[in-house]
Amino acid sequence: MWQRGMNWAAIALVAVFSLTWLGVVVYADLDSAVWVRVTQIIVALSLLGWAARKTVQMFGKA
Repeated sequence: MWQRGMNWAAIALVAVFSLTWLGVVVYADLDSAVWVRVTQIIVALSLLGWAARKTVQMFGKA
């Protein structure tokens, strides 16, 4: 039972981290090159997609 809680905690942590990273890249990182910002946005969205996919899988197991 505690293992599911750890799974949910990991999913939530990744989702919050990716949203925070995305916010920093979009609104605060104005000095980086455009290609660096685009790459960081892609990575942040990939992490958010992973969290969403894992959430759907966890609900499927319930």
